Amino acid sequence: MQETPAARAPKGPPVFLGMDQAELDAAYNQSVWAPNQDAVHERRAALGAEAFQRLQPRRIAYGASEIEAFDFFPCADRRAPAVIFVHGGAWRSGRSRDFAHLADAFHMAGAHFAALDFINIDDAGGNLLTMAQQVRSAFAHIWRNAASLNIDPQRLYVAGHSSGGHLGGCVFAADWSAGFGLPAKILAGAILLSGMYDLAPVRISARSKYVNFTDETVAELSAIRHLDRINCPVLLGYGTLESPEFKRQTQTFHDTLVKAGKQAQLIVADGTNHFEMLEALHNPFGLYGRAARAMIAGG
Repeated sequence: MQETPAARAPKGPPVFLGMDQAELDAAYNQSVWAPNQDAVHERRAALGAEAFQRLQPRRIAYGASEIEAFDFFPCADRRAPAVIFVHGGAWRSGRSRDFAHLADAFHMAGAHFAALDFINIDDAGGNLLTMAQQVRSAFAHIWRNAASLNIDPQRLYVAGHSSGGHLGGCVFAADWSAGFGLPAKILAGAILLSGMYDLAPVRISARSKYVNFTDETVAELSAIRHLDRINCPVLLGYGTLESPEFKRQTQTFHDTLVKAGKQAQLIVADGTNHFEMLEALHNPFGLYGRAARAMIAGG
């Protein structure tokens, strides 16, 4: 295991799984574990800007506020599956156009691509429930309007990375019948990388300084607590150079899904850190690109 600044400091009393507060805070701060973070973000920004300019997506509203919209990249003027991407950024940053380049990889799989925008946690006053409700509303809107978008409503996929992986988990663990009046199953599959599926340990980390974690938030927005709602195949992944908590969260969620009889696949990327995981998804011939294409082809 990599040694972090927190690990080198004098150890305090344990707060979670033997970690003291500094270690737990570091375990939910990916910057500690990825010294090339700025370089990876620079590459992503360049790819996203080029793809956005080249592909010229449609901007479609799904809600009343300006941020409640998505960029839609149709693969062709025909009925096709669709991948809806939920971006990361520690719940605090990121915009849909930053991830426009992912459209190329999913177009190769014969799928439409949509990148969501939604309120960030600071503008939401720390309320994760507001963020999750917007993201879920976007999926409900896309499902209801599938015909006009040339989307096959039986082949709708959620994809997400980092905090977007967490919000993606909130999508496939949503109660669509009670919450939106939709069928219990609206998703054909989920592709989630480096996410968080149990908010209990996150609640006691430094992220609580800007997220207003409540008992309701932790209960409703922890996908691992709603296995009964999960009814589609799930592809999960993490990199060996990620923080210990992001690795544990994904491994534990996968193992829990399998034990519950759910269809789940886990891919571990050797020598890959948190931010590089998105590049692995973008590469159609890499570990996650191939697995994502196989899921869509089999849907």
